[in-house]
Amino acid sequence: MTQPARSIADSHDMIEVRGARENNLASVSVDIPKRRLTVFTGVSGSGKSSLVFGTIAAESQRMINETYSAFLQSFMPSLSRPDVDSLRNLSAAIVVDQERMGANSRSTVGTATDAYAMLRIVFSRLGQPHVGPAGAFSFNLAEGMCPTCEGLGRVSDLDVDQLVDVERSLNDGAITVPNFAVDSWYWQSIVGSGLFDPDVKLQDFTAQQWRDFLHKPATKMKVGNHTITYEGLAVKVRRLYLSKDKEPTQPHIKAFVERAVTFATCGDCAGARLNRAALSARIAGRNIAECSAMQISDLAAFVRGIDDPSVAPLVSNLRELLDSLVEIGLGYLSLDRESGSLSGGEAQRVKMVRHLGSSLTDVTYVFDEPTVGLHPHDIARMNGLLLRLRDKGNTVLVVEHKPETIAIADHVVDLGPGAGPDGGRICYAGDVAGLRRADCLTGRHLDHRARLRDRVRTPTGHLPIRGADLHNLRGVDVDVPLGVLTVVTGVAGSGKSSLIHGCLPRREGVVVVDQSPIRGSRRSNPATYTGLLDPVRAAFARANKVRPALFSANSEGACPKCRGIGVVYTDLAMMAGVASVCEECEGRRFTPQVLAYTLRGRNISEVLGMSVTEAQGFFPSGPARAVLDRLADVGLGYLGLGQPLTTLSGGERQRLKLAIHMGEKAHTYVLDEPTTGLHLADVDRLLALLDRLVDAGNTVVVIEHHQAVMAHADWIVDLGPGAGHDGGRIVFTGTPADLVAHGDTRTATHLREYVGR
Repeated sequence: MTQPARSIADSHDMIEVRGARENNLASVSVDIPKRRLTVFTGVSGSGKSSLVFGTIAAESQRMINETYSAFLQSFMPSLSRPDVDSLRNLSAAIVVDQERMGANSRSTVGTATDAYAMLRIVFSRLGQPHVGPAGAFSFNLAEGMCPTCEGLGRVSDLDVDQLVDVERSLNDGAITVPNFAVDSWYWQSIVGSGLFDPDVKLQDFTAQQWRDFLHKPATKMKVGNHTITYEGLAVKVRRLYLSKDKEPTQPHIKAFVERAVTFATCGDCAGARLNRAALSARIAGRNIAECSAMQISDLAAFVRGIDDPSVAPLVSNLRELLDSLVEIGLGYLSLDRESGSLSGGEAQRVKMVRHLGSSLTDVTYVFDEPTVGLHPHDIARMNGLLLRLRDKGNTVLVVEHKPETIAIADHVVDLGPGAGPDGGRICYAGDVAGLRRADCLTGRHLDHRARLRDRVRTPTGHLPIRGADLHNLRGVDVDVPLGVLTVVTGVAGSGKSSLIHGCLPRREGVVVVDQSPIRGSRRSNPATYTGLLDPVRAAFARANKVRPALFSANSEGACPKCRGIGVVYTDLAMMAGVASVCEECEGRRFTPQVLAYTLRGRNISEVLGMSVTEAQGFFPSGPARAVLDRLADVGLGYLGLGQPLTTLSGGERQRLKLAIHMGEKAHTYVLDEPTTGLHLADVDRLLALLDRLVDAGNTVVVIEHHQAVMAHADWIVDLGPGAGHDGGRIVFTGTPADLVAHGDTRTATHLREYVGR
């Protein structure tokens, strides 16, 4: 039988990138095979994300957006064209990143994966007694939600101690709510009611006065010749600061709301979110809220027991979805877990599950370090899922540092050789075998292994944790040694974060350095966040004999057109808004007068355009150099001083926070996966930094899965043996050498393999 002639359509089997210059990319040209798994490697800041996310994925999404009508585009984020000469043979790109899934308390793992929607349909068909359509089981619809808590499962209340000081009178400032100070308008409306003696302490009010003071509803009252509307303090605070359509924007109001508002489980639905009718329907003795609260691995077993032919296809799909969640290492979650409480790695894996069951093929999936938060035991399962997506005929692009994932790649693109201005070039492109032979940083470190310590440090004491029972912990007792490097490990969901974050931060002298977002706007950058800008401005002011405020883009020296941001945001009405470089300052952020002032031949905009490493050469001594040295110590030498904080990864944010805390007098550091985003070559630098912290007399506790950090530790606390209710116990404590020699946990198996024992 003759083979069919090869069609021209079959020739577009490479994504062709020509002349990519986004961020630090040095006019990169590269061919990436389609329908294959390609892993992009290189040190932090080498240009991996600029190529994969900033160029390939960005242009694919921009071109798809352009196919929509102008009306629809007006609701989409504006995407500018990447700086690249040409891109050919792109397919639709789906980015599966580590962005948190939002803090909307109505979004849960069940709603985000559609598992809860399927479960609702099953209950609407099979639940006894029958209560109606699937909407009757939705806590986001009026027909299903609990009327008391409106489907949130909890009700808010006010902590009266945060509103008033009962040992003072109204005239002495008993009301501590913002904008209720003595003689303010709100204060006058309360005192002017005549209901209370303003010189009597609140604790001496009668029961009726106390009720009127706090809870009296809005009431018109005649006071002298005037009619006023009086309402109790708690009523007014709810109306002013807690109404659903008003989100407080001022920092002091936000801080007050966070202090004053307390949440309690709704008494009517006991936190189930649903009304009594929905909770009355049961399948095999369980209602839908009980099913949602089950660990997903247990729910999967429960669903397998439903064999009614009327819902067979739906149950089959639900079973596959739940099994995928278990397979991807999320079986310890429950469907009622709020999406906003998931870690970045968990959020990425939840998004990934949605695509595994998709009928789409020949699309490009883009992943950002999918192994983040995964124990070596779980990485093998993640690799299997990436290969499944590829085998469906998709192009899978993965930015990754872990050698276990690099090893399964069909194709590897290594960027570098360094970071920032020293990166942005292709160092290697080819298969994994070729990478091992290549003379590039990734190739040289691919088989590099940290060794077990010859001699571990001796603890100077212990931090006792007793009876820890947060989430899945089962009355855990453990002693965290002081003055050494301790690694807390275990599979995802075993209870590591619950143990450490739930017990240590409240202790004196403990500094927690995590990957959570840094509060700040698009004006914030490493220079402002670390305090580096203060000595820089002072140096410019001294050199030019002018005020330091001139050298702040948030103050006097700011360009008036862009207000010191460097870009102008234009609203195009029906079309998407556009961010364009400010024409007046050309992105330099300052007025021409300010840019005329120089320090050793550089103006303030040029200094903020430097990387940390460049700035170290420019500031050879003084307070600015001390901050820069700490930033370089944590591996952030490539960061630009004026780079917006919103562009930093989770790992970069953690290392930036660590650099700040290294200047403080702390004695216990708690780090959460500090190897996130670190190249194999940079892990050694991190280990050296952790050693310096310990050798300076500090205690370092690291929640980590990276075997290099485990091998380098003085002490290991291993939780497990599994995840969720299969975890929550201490399965090993001791030295890494003891774990390798005698341990029988999953961690022991993988660490033994890692160190070659």
